[in-house]
Amino acid sequence: MDKPLPDIVAPGLSVVFCGLNPGLSAAAAGHHFVGRSNRFWRVLHLAGFTPIQIAPEQDASLLAYGLGVTSVVERPTAGVDDLARSEFVDAAAGFERWVRRYAPRHVAFLGKTAYAAMLGRRTVSWGRQAEPFGGAVAWVLPNPSGRNLAFSLDALVAAFRELRLSVDDDERAGA
Repeated sequence: MDKPLPDIVAPGLSVVFCGLNPGLSAAAAGHHFVGRSNRFWRVLHLAGFTPIQIAPEQDASLLAYGLGVTSVVERPTAGVDDLARSEFVDAAAGFERWVRRYAPRHVAFLGKTAYAAMLGRRTVSWGRQAEPFGGAVAWVLPNPSGRNLAFSLDALVAAFRELRLSVDDDERAGA
């Protein structure tokens, strides 16, 4: 069965960004982060991952920058509140195998919810994680959803930029 929102991925990418699950509008449009209030594309550009701001309809162009995007849970919903913690727990083993198969150097979870649930923890810290996930350096970044009012645009850009600088450092070091 086809995924409601196909992954944009190739083996060996620098970073794969992992959303919690597709929104209903993203699944209907067939493109990631299409919501008008979603700040993903703007933040990605402002943090220096892309030289231009990509439109959601050009999401496949991420591959040209060594980037990919996927969702931990495939089921589209109107919001994260429509997902049960058990859905992330149930997805954990398969998602870790997925990460191992595609072998990105970094995997960036957009929000703490999925990552904490998959590890069986109540809480996790923001930023670079001490333990790899599926062989990739794991990161937890704030979710860029327009519903996430806890993080300003500047705070989101700063968090994403920290990841980009780490990726750049790793690539210079030959990691």
